[in-house]
Amino acid sequence: MKKFLALLLAAMMVFAFTACGGGGSSEEAADDSSDAAAVSYDDIDDNCESEDGTYEVAMVTDVGQLKDGSFNQFTWNGVKKYAYDNGLTYKYYQPANAANATDEDRMKAMRDAADAGAKVIVTTGFMQATALETVAPEYPDVQFIFVDGGSLGQPNVVGITYKEEQAGYLAGYATVMEGYTKLGFSGGGGGTNPACIRYGYGFAQGANDAAKEKDVDVEMRYSWEYGSQFQASDDLQAMLAGWYNAGTEAIFMCGGTMFNSGTAAADAADGAIIGVDVDQSPLSDTVITSAMKDLAGSVIQTIGEYYADSTVKGEDKVLGAADDMVGLPTDTWSLQNWSVEDYNALFEKVKSGEIKIDDNAEMADPSKAGLEKIKFVK
Repeated sequence: MKKFLALLLAAMMVFAFTACGGGGSSEEAADDSSDAAAVSYDDIDDNCESEDGTYEVAMVTDVGQLKDGSFNQFTWNGVKKYAYDNGLTYKYYQPANAANATDEDRMKAMRDAADAGAKVIVTTGFMQATALETVAPEYPDVQFIFVDGGSLGQPNVVGITYKEEQAGYLAGYATVMEGYTKLGFSGGGGGTNPACIRYGYGFAQGANDAAKEKDVDVEMRYSWEYGSQFQASDDLQAMLAGWYNAGTEAIFMCGGTMFNSGTAAADAADGAIIGVDVDQSPLSDTVITSAMKDLAGSVIQTIGEYYADSTVKGEDKVLGAADDMVGLPTDTWSLQNWSVEDYNALFEKVKSGEIKIDDNAEMADPSKAGLEKIKFVK
């Protein structure tokens, strides 16, 4: 009964908070309260209403939808959670023209955020580079955070990249150890997105190493078609349905709402999906596991570093297993033939560097990588 009353009180407190925050002030930014930490991402409104029209923490997307169930959404979760926990106003900006947004559209969105009082602007996606190189120097007192990109030599840009090849490797290894030998990879960005390339190449390397351990051969279909804008489409779904009909058992979907085309095709064919960026199992029963990077956690950490002394800086962060920032969701995966204990042992080898994974961000075609246990097919 006491536990129920405590939960009820906590719920009432959430509704008592303002639309923009339920935690402390910016001066207390490094000290999240237990009550604030208990508030989930979904409990926090995406739309903060500022009384004076200014917003201190902002996020600008490059393309794609905010609520994509993956990269944009969970980066935003980190932004709004930090702001909420620390009583700060926050706002997201989606450039004009949606999937067809230009560098000029992204520049305008960044300037709008800065002119509305943002002290921190989080920009998502590798396509932000050109806009950041122009806008960041115009606002030297604003801390820009570039997720999936580098600092660009700017003194007020912190770049956050991840070792996606490690997360992809773990997913590929786990999938083959589970018993799948006919795999697919469908990537976003048209084969030019470094993060997606690392995910896919790592996936192929992990599948190859597991195949060597089990002494089996793996068949893999690998494509960047219909993914240049990271969007679901009828053409993409038709291609993936064709893969399943040709015998593919599990497909790694690597690119925003492309995931929806994958799950639709998998559901119709009783096939399996590997999710990306975050744990996507709540979105579809077809998801057997996900190759994850801790987008929200890394953004919360980096914003907190700014507020620790309110000094802008330029820095490149590269986060991976050694930082506990990539991995698989063992609590929710549906794997039955490979244990959490075996996964943890593999993870520690990746974390320590005992297992070396090639991070070549230009290996968009792993059929050229000499992976002897994988046969790439059309």
